[in-house]
Amino acid sequence: MRKGKFLIAAIIIAAASYLTAATNGNSYYVKSFDGEIISYNVFGSGDTTLVFVHGWSGDSRYWRYQIPYFSQKYRVVTIDLAGHGNSEQNRKVYSLEAFGQDVKAVVEDVNAKKVVLIGHSMSGEIVAEAARLMPERVIGIIGADSIQNVEDTMPEEQFKQMVDGFQNDFKGEVKKFIEPMFGKKIKPELKKWIINDISCEPSYVAISTFKEYVTKFENKGIANIFKEVKVPVRCVNADLWPTNPEANRKYMSSFDVTIIKGAGYFVMLERPDEFNKNLNNYIKEIIKIYKKQN
Repeated sequence: MRKGKFLIAAIIIAAASYLTAATNGNSYYVKSFDGEIISYNVFGSGDTTLVFVHGWSGDSRYWRYQIPYFSQKYRVVTIDLAGHGNSEQNRKVYSLEAFGQDVKAVVEDVNAKKVVLIGHSMSGEIVAEAARLMPERVIGIIGADSIQNVEDTMPEEQFKQMVDGFQNDFKGEVKKFIEPMFGKKIKPELKKWIINDISCEPSYVAISTFKEYVTKFENKGIANIFKEVKVPVRCVNADLWPTNPEANRKYMSSFDVTIIKGAGYFVMLERPDEFNKNLNNYIKEIIKIYKKQN
């Protein structure tokens, strides 16, 4: 009986050690194009590198349920974009183009030759910017509740009201902004953590990022990014907002989407098992397409 208890304890300790190793990884820093220091982490190993990029006012911790799953087979890299997480916050303007350069700097620093870029929310567009910069390395793009419709626009008055709100009461507006984005079955503690975490982002970084992102939609600016991307684009999206595959396919060499019903904007945190399964299917598909073409 005693030996059995020790065996169970040993298994628990081993499992905990594996999880710690899988989620901690190794931390590195690299200079982006403008000298800004970018923090990133590397987990696991493999011929294909998966680069995970967080969304608005997030950081690499938002991929915590993906790291243990995917680092068993692939090399996994998570990034803190400039102004976020452990990266520097010295830029005056936080643009999609600059964030794309951050991703490029990390990919080059790890010397990844075969890369799938995975971006949450606005980072679907950011990784597309990065893919334009290094077509010889990127074999596919996958959005996480992202790239619903590259033809989308936001009315100028609505945009102005949102920016004014963030400037007047950042934490209060973040709560109002984020609250409707959750799935109905999200765990209360996760919901609370997300709201509090995003509220702690430096407001000047968040507001600059928001401005740069939304104004990019003018004159089909987002759509034009994807015109230059020649790799498959896939998405694992929630059904909170509609995805328009037909609109996207006008500008992409290849597009497909899987919808997770009842999930919210933070689909990879809210429904990690379902999300990981669908993400894995798309990764395999992208690798298969790459091998067929090469």
